[in-house]
Amino acid sequence: MTGEITPVLSVKDVVKTFPAVRALDGVTLDIRRGEVHALLGENGAGKSTLMKILAGMFTPDSGSITLDGREVAPKSPLEAKALGIVLIHQELSLVEELTVAENVFLGALPRRSFGFVDWNALHRQTAEILRRLNCDFAPTSIVGDLSIARKQMVEIARALTVDAKVVIFDEPTASLTDQEKLVLFDIIADLKAAGVGIVYISHRMEEIFRISDRITVLRDGAYRGTLDTAATSEAEVTRLMIGRSLDYSRNTETVAAGAIVLETRGLSCGDLFQDVSFSVRAGEVVGFSGLIGAGRSELAETLFGLRRPTAGAILIDGAEVSVETPTNAIRHGISLVPESRKEQGLVLGMNCRDNITLPQIDALRRGPFLSPAAELDIYDSYQKRLSIRSPGWRQLVRNLSGGNQQKIVIGKWLAMKPRLLIVDEPTRGIDVGSKAEIHNLIRELARGGYAVIVISSEMPEILHVSDRIVTMYHGRVMREFTAAEANEDSLVQAISGLN
Repeated sequence: MTGEITPVLSVKDVVKTFPAVRALDGVTLDIRRGEVHALLGENGAGKSTLMKILAGMFTPDSGSITLDGREVAPKSPLEAKALGIVLIHQELSLVEELTVAENVFLGALPRRSFGFVDWNALHRQTAEILRRLNCDFAPTSIVGDLSIARKQMVEIARALTVDAKVVIFDEPTASLTDQEKLVLFDIIADLKAAGVGIVYISHRMEEIFRISDRITVLRDGAYRGTLDTAATSEAEVTRLMIGRSLDYSRNTETVAAGAIVLETRGLSCGDLFQDVSFSVRAGEVVGFSGLIGAGRSELAETLFGLRRPTAGAILIDGAEVSVETPTNAIRHGISLVPESRKEQGLVLGMNCRDNITLPQIDALRRGPFLSPAAELDIYDSYQKRLSIRSPGWRQLVRNLSGGNQQKIVIGKWLAMKPRLLIVDEPTRGIDVGSKAEIHNLIRELARGGYAVIVISSEMPEILHVSDRIVTMYHGRVMREFTAAEANEDSLVQAISGLN
């Protein structure tokens, strides 16, 4: 462990209550100088609420915050930043119409005499920060034109504009490539070496155990304990988080697979993927493993009619079909749970019921009007079947946890009665307890006769849920494994092009 014993930041007995919800129940936490302190908990455990209090976005009902031995109570993010507390949001808080430089120094633009912005200084200082982050875009780039991963790097760049004492990273790698993650970890190591206290929130245990010095766990808004990372295990941390152990074993279930539902023969889509041939049977889960750019998501989008193939064939029940649009795909019994549930799978401003019934509005019409009773029947059915935790159907999906949002997306497509369900990154940004529920759901769907394709960047997940695993590299299938044949070493070799 590193860092002095005297904490740079202390939180003591913090309580925060929202209508009908006690989000924080007397939480105590200390962050030392020069340490990476991981904060873990299921969705709804209180992590984000605590961080928003530290960042000046919420005011606690009671309790105290001490920074460098002095009690503070930031009333706004700008005030918190001035004190040296910087929050890097999971949900990007950028102004897309402005340039990278304007976003990085938003609220603190360098000025010349008479209050005019010093554009040369702004661009020079931003360029220095971007070089430090190994970013390949210019300070003058418009943020709205950048990819999600690059926007995340702009968010991180903001933290480097001040003399920070505490930097809070909330799920910082959710949208980053493997190379960008390494750059981020180097930046965190530099901040740590400079004596900055780092709070790191992530659902990715491998990251937590790679970079953190201590781990604090919250459950149901309450403090559950702090552990030295080097002296604990993933199993112990998980027990603190959810109050029980989880099964991370490989899939050993014997599958009584039925007839082939989907088959591709030499399927290609320009430069995205070429000559892909595989099949999926009723009652089995076929996992797709590969690095970013391998073509897995593009293959899923082609099967769902979002992209048009340039060669090859798609067969349903042995007969070649044309899947040129999502409407065609749905008609053939294919549904897709997309990679990004918030951007591609949900209408965040709509309620739970309307999100689940959205794809079948026409079928629910009674004359010119929708049938509320029919909509509620569908919602109630999948709310029970998938154990969706919500105060009621009127709840806006933006207010649900990540795990429950994902269940809404899955429920929406199950309600279409598909024969093949494609699930792209099923547990991205979801806590370990909800991950286990999604994994169990995928296996239950297979046992119920569905053909399921799972695309995941997490090898333990692929090994845990799949009956067969197809590996891809640079748009081509490298090798196919049975569950008994596959292990992490063989998968790594295959997805790295070592066939």
